[in-house]
Amino acid sequence: MTVADYNNCVDQHSDGLYRFILKHIRDVDTARDIVQDTFEKMWRKVEDIDAAKSKSYLFTAGYHTLIDHTRRAKKQGSFNEVQEHKLGHEKHYSDLKEILNAALEKLPEIQKTVILLRDYEGYDYAEIGEITNLNESQVKVYIYRARIFLRNYIGKMEVVI
Repeated sequence: MTVADYNNCVDQHSDGLYRFILKHIRDVDTARDIVQDTFEKMWRKVEDIDAAKSKSYLFTAGYHTLIDHTRRAKKQGSFNEVQEHKLGHEKHYSDLKEILNAALEKLPEIQKTVILLRDYEGYDYAEIGEITNLNESQVKVYIYRARIFLRNYIGKMEVVI
C-alpha cells in the first residue's frame, strides 16, 4: 500500500469506522482515540497491507482495538456503578432510536458487533467473519440470535410508535 492509498483509505473509511466504534462504546472522545489508534496501527504496517483489502484490515484492526480497550476498561472502576434510579425520575417519553439503542446495549458483545457490521455498515457475512475471526455460519447464527432478541425486546412496532 502506498502513502496515497493510505490517505485515500483514511478519507473513505474514517467516518464509517468512527460510527462503528461509537455505536459500541457511546463515548465520543474514546471512539476518536480508538479510531486514531487504529489508523496508527495501519500506518505501521502500511507496506504489508494490500490496498484492495485496506477497508477489511481497517475494520478488523478497529474491532480488535475496541476489544482491547473494553477489556482494559472492565478492570477499572466506573462512575456508572451509581444507582441512577435514586438520583432522578423515570422518563416517560422514548422515541424509536432510543429504544433501538437501548436494545443494542442489552446484546452480548459479539452479537452487537455482527449486527452493527451487517445492518449498519453493510458488510457481507464473509467480511464480518474476517473482521471478527468467526466462520460464516457462526456469523449467521449470531445475527439471527441478535435479531430474535431485538424483535422480542422491542415488541410490535405499533406498540412502540
